[in-house]
This record gives sequence, structure tokens and C-alpha cells, in this order.
Amino acid sequence: MFKKIDKLVIKSFIGPLIITTSVVVFIFLIRFLLMYFNEFIGKGLGYSIFGSLFGYFTLITIPDTLPLAVLLSALISFGNLGEFSELTALKAAGIKISRVFLPSFVFSILIAIFAFWFNTTVSPWANLKGYSTLWDIKTTKLTLSIDEGVFYTDIPGYSIKVKKKGSDGQSLQGIVIYDQRNGSGNNEITTAESGKMYTINNGAYLVFELFNGYNYRNIRDANTNMSVQQFMKNGFKHNKLVMSLESFGIKRTDEQSFKYHPYMKNLGDLNTQIDSLRKDVGATQKYYMMSSVNLYSYHYKSMVDTSKLHILPGKWIGERKTKLFEKDRVQDIVNAVMADVNSVQSHIETNISTIGVKYRDQYMNEVEQQHKFTKSLSVLILFLIGSSLGSIIKKGGFGLPVLIAVSIFILMYVLTQFFDKLAKEGKIMVHVATWIPNLLLLALGLWFLNLALNDKSFPKFNISIKIPQFLKKSAVKL
Repeated sequence: MFKKIDKLVIKSFIGPLIITTSVVVFIFLIRFLLMYFNEFIGKGLGYSIFGSLFGYFTLITIPDTLPLAVLLSALISFGNLGEFSELTALKAAGIKISRVFLPSFVFSILIAIFAFWFNTTVSPWANLKGYSTLWDIKTTKLTLSIDEGVFYTDIPGYSIKVKKKGSDGQSLQGIVIYDQRNGSGNNEITTAESGKMYTINNGAYLVFELFNGYNYRNIRDANTNMSVQQFMKNGFKHNKLVMSLESFGIKRTDEQSFKYHPYMKNLGDLNTQIDSLRKDVGATQKYYMMSSVNLYSYHYKSMVDTSKLHILPGKWIGERKTKLFEKDRVQDIVNAVMADVNSVQSHIETNISTIGVKYRDQYMNEVEQQHKFTKSLSVLILFLIGSSLGSIIKKGGFGLPVLIAVSIFILMYVLTQFFDKLAKEGKIMVHVATWIPNLLLLALGLWFLNLALNDKSFPKFNISIKIPQFLKKSAVKL
């Protein structure tokens, strides 16, 4: 009997899980596409580039997708079981609701284990590949687009202007081309009445085939580069200019230059980086403490060389010995003291700023390290919330469950971002801040579970409003 129940529950859970995972991944990809839409337009990217980019970002969205998908599928599956009275029938047969939850909970544990493996192994690799590819796309120039009456300067060493373009995009009229490759200005000019342009070698080169034109060239003295020595003009009936389009192709950046970010590191790399940063912070603090002794040397000298304390008080300021009561020296003493104070203040502020940057790097790596665990555990916590809520509200489908799931996910996201910010600023311990959202949601899930196990609904809040007597009389008159 229990095997049939387990199959029923697992089947009702896996189906919505596959659908919701696909839908949530699709939504995240649409969000990504809208964020970087302007980076893709007009760059002539091939299908292979788009395919690999969307593949990487599909993997990147999985850690955020799995908790939401588990929450939504649990709400839908147990809401369906409650809506069609299957949960009621199981309870009537003497089966506890916790036993009904068990097979899906075990399956969620497997998902959480998979999520931990994915977060520590696949996700850093996908982040490195995805964001390095996105950077290469961002730095890629727009595809060749020469407009009428406007000088086009995106091809290195050339400035091109056409009076009119044909509807086929290749035919040209009134062509002016400035060759600036030698760096001596507009000394080489080519004009033509008409022509056409096209690419060769799979877009590696642009060819201008020109008709009825002239080549103009100013030859300057190679030594002085001052005055024009010779002017040359050549006419032609047919001419070809070939230009390299190497600068328009996508260039692959060395991926190692992106590995500094915590998102690109696996758990082992994060542990190594955190240990290095802690040692670096400790060494920097020790160095600054030792270097500060020179700025506070008069304190140390007064403590060490106590034999000179019988001299009039105030004789030692910094390392200067002077009489404070000499009027002609007071202003010099004040200026010297203020200069020392400003120097000390500047030194302290610089040290605090430097150490603060090192601490922030350490905290960022520690936050990402803890998220390898918190994101995996959130799968179980959101299953607990979803299964309990689904059995309470007894409503399946993609209506109310979607609204509830999205609201809870937004709550988790806001809490995570808020406490992560506090952790990275050093206001709360990282190990505390990163676990607070999960603990708060766990408390909420346990409350929902208690209601579900005891077959209770949400508490009703009766709010009575006492209407004044004069308002009642006015309403009766109306």
C-alpha cells in the first residue's frame, strides 16, 4: 500500500518539478536577455556564440532556480492532492500527513545534494565561461554599417563617406575614402562616382570596387614633414580597395583574468583565498602598527627616557626641546604640533582605508563560501514551506500557488541581499548574516508544518470596527 502511495506522491511531485524548473529557467533567461539586449544588437554574432552564451547562463541560473522550482512544485503537487480530496482520503485511511510528505522529502534531499555539488563544481565554471563570453561580446564592435552622408570611422586607418546607398546595401554613389594609416592626416584621398562593397573570406575583408574616380596624394618631406613637396593625382576607370575587418571579430579574453571574482571560484579555491586574505590582513595590520611607532616617538621617548622629566613640563614636543613660555616660539610650536597631528591623521585614514579594502575582499569570499551551503539547504526549507502550504490551502494549478511561491521567493531574495550587504560591510559576522534568511524561513516552514500536521488552517483575525451612532443615523437617512 505504501509503495503505491509513494509512487502517487512522487509522480505528482516530479511532473510539476520538471515543468516549473523549465519555466523558471526560461524566465531567468528572458531577464538576462533584456538586461544585455543592447549588447547583442548589430554585432553580427553567430548562432554558435548565442548558443554557448545561453547554455552557460542556463547553468548559472540553476542555483537560484532549484529552490524556487521545488517550492512551486511542492505547492502545486500537494495543493492538487488536497483539492481533489486525495489527502483527505489518506488521512481517513489512518496515514499521517508526515508519511505522505516523506517520499517527496527524500527526493528533495537528493535535489539538495545535487544542488551542493552543482554550486561547488559546475556553477563556478559556468560563471567563468558565461561572463568572459559576455565581456567579449561587449567589447566587440558593431557590424559594418555605413550610412549616407556620414563619415564612417570604425575601420582602423580609414574614414569613409558615401552620398547614396542602393537598396541592395552594396551599390554606392559619391564615394570618398580617406586613407589615414600612415598617421600623417588626410594626405591620401580616393573618390569615385560609383561602386559597390562586399566582404570576402567569410567576412574577414571588406572590398570596395570603385568606378570612375581619382586618387589624390600629398607627398611631404620625410625629414622635415613641413611643406608639401609633391601633389599626385591619378584617375581610374576601375579600382579595388581591400580593408581588413579583423577589429570587428569577437576576441577571446584570457579567462584567468576573470577568476579574481568569488563567483568564479569553487569551494577549495574560496578556502585558499580566504586563508590568504586573513594572513594578508594580519600582516598588514602588524606592519602598520610597527610603522606607526615613528609618528608617536615622543610618547615612547618620554616613557623610556624618564631621567629628563625633571626639566620644565612641556619641553618635549615630538622630538624637539623648547620652552613653551617663550612668546616668539609659541606659534612655531603650534604649527609644528598641527603638522604632526595632520600627518598622523592622514596616516591613520590611509591605513584604515587599505585594511578596509582587504577586509571587504575577505568578507565577499566568505559570503560566497557560505552560499555554497545555504543555497543547497534552502531547497529543503522551501520544500517544507511548499508542501505544508499546499496541504493547507488545498489549491493546485498555476494560479494561487504561483503567487504564493513568488512572494516567498522574493522575501528570501530580499533577506539574502540585505544581510549579505551587512556581512560584506563587516557590520554582522558573515557566518551569522548568511544563515539568518534560512533560519527565518525555517521557522516559518515549521509553523506551516505544525498547522498541516494538526489539520488546521491559518488563524483568522477578526477585526471589529465600532461605527459611531451619528454615522448610522446619516446612513439610514441616505
